[in-house]
Amino acid sequence: METALYLSVLLLLCLVWLRARGLEYVLVHHRWIFVCLFLLPLSVIFDIYYYLRAWLVFKMCSAPKLHDERVRGIQAQVREWKKQGSKTHMCTGRPGWLTVSLRVGKYKKTHKNIMINLMDILEVDTERRIVRVEPLVNMGQVTALLNSIGWTLPVVPELDDLTVGGLIMGTGIESSSHNHGLFQHICLAYELVVADGSLVRCTPTENSDLFYAVPWSCGTLGFLVAAEIKIIPAKKYVKLHYEPVRGLEKICEKFIQESKKKENDFVEGLQYSSDEAVIMTGVLTDKAEHSKINRIGDYWKPWFFKHVEKYLRVNCGGTEYIPLRHYYHRHTRSIFWELQDIIPFGNNPVFRSLFGWMVPPKISLLKLTQGETIRKLYEQHHVVQDMLVPMKHLEKSINVFDSEISVYPLWLCPFILPSQPGMVHPKGDEAELYVDIGAYGEPKRKHFQAKASMRQLEKYVRDVHGFQMLYADCYMNRDEFWQMFDGSLYHKLREQLNCNSAFPEVFDKICKAARH
Repeated sequence: METALYLSVLLLLCLVWLRARGLEYVLVHHRWIFVCLFLLPLSVIFDIYYYLRAWLVFKMCSAPKLHDERVRGIQAQVREWKKQGSKTHMCTGRPGWLTVSLRVGKYKKTHKNIMINLMDILEVDTERRIVRVEPLVNMGQVTALLNSIGWTLPVVPELDDLTVGGLIMGTGIESSSHNHGLFQHICLAYELVVADGSLVRCTPTENSDLFYAVPWSCGTLGFLVAAEIKIIPAKKYVKLHYEPVRGLEKICEKFIQESKKKENDFVEGLQYSSDEAVIMTGVLTDKAEHSKINRIGDYWKPWFFKHVEKYLRVNCGGTEYIPLRHYYHRHTRSIFWELQDIIPFGNNPVFRSLFGWMVPPKISLLKLTQGETIRKLYEQHHVVQDMLVPMKHLEKSINVFDSEISVYPLWLCPFILPSQPGMVHPKGDEAELYVDIGAYGEPKRKHFQAKASMRQLEKYVRDVHGFQMLYADCYMNRDEFWQMFDGSLYHKLREQLNCNSAFPEVFDKICKAARH
């Protein structure tokens, strides 16, 4: 049924493409017309379909029954690939445009595509405090179910369409990560189909090397087929305090101070210029002052980053009570602040009231219809990057971001990075506080050149023992990449599991040559 839906969408888009005159001009110069008339309605259809499917599957308890059968199907495909001589590397058969990463991988056309249709929640065990899910389950799906029964994940990355598989094989972060770490650090077990077709379960005590090597590996050690993730009791609201801060030194001081407080369940910063920011701290609660409840997820409400900005304008802090699921997905409707470049009037009260219920357009559909012209324009005039740097370098890092790209707002999200084996860990032997600096938008630096500027930024991040999220454009060469990441355990597992002939190396999946 999923295939039929994809084909229907593709057919509709092809008809529009063939019948419209000057479509490329519209897509480049007035893209909002195409987005509003076609992509928003299609996005609603996608959402309704997936919501109903997830609800029916969970209510009928069919997912656990079908899971083993589907996994055997994946194993059979891998064994058939091996039987036919292992002539090329394998990858998932999921179309590249369906991923949240802005780039569509070219390697999909040259590798053996293994079809993996695993998109259901398998089990919620409140006694063991785990949820067992398939890799294509997304955050919107997880929070809709768990919050309805009084539970939640300790770390819920913001965008609805982020999948468990992507957050494990890549990475994920949330404003609770200063207490809980990255998404990988709340995962308790992985199940993978490896290069010989066998099914392997790994935990911190069972096949532990594989357990620690999987995160950030981008599907190059095996196909993830299930994961067990920690859950905790949920509360109804987040009591969120907004504090405007001016002056970079004071911004960094305040942000670091709040990030070190365990009593803060959530810490987040939105930096609107080189010396203006709003620092937000939140705590979970079941009680709320009725007059201060703000359902920020309602479609007619202002986009969250614009709502936050008003505290800078009035130069006064404030406190609100936000329903938990609304808080988790606070950046979804405006895709952080990317949607303002696609629909410039999207935050207008009239537009929100009439059409806000259709927002946002699916990132996957935006990718599918962007075309080569828009892709090149975005690459040269648009930045989407997350750089993870030690918190002690925050002030210097913001200055470097400002001098190289000058993109605002910047998203500041703290996280604790445990000293564990794997591709990403602190330089020392102890856990260290890091910060994710997210830059999404059009660079304002006159000297900005995509490759040169980003290479300078990547070099700085390497020098301070930081890390670049792998969903974005990577301009590093192979040697530079392995200077940034620790490949010792990863390469050891590649040899042990005979991955070299089965899967590309992670660099060969994320480098620009494989992405474009």
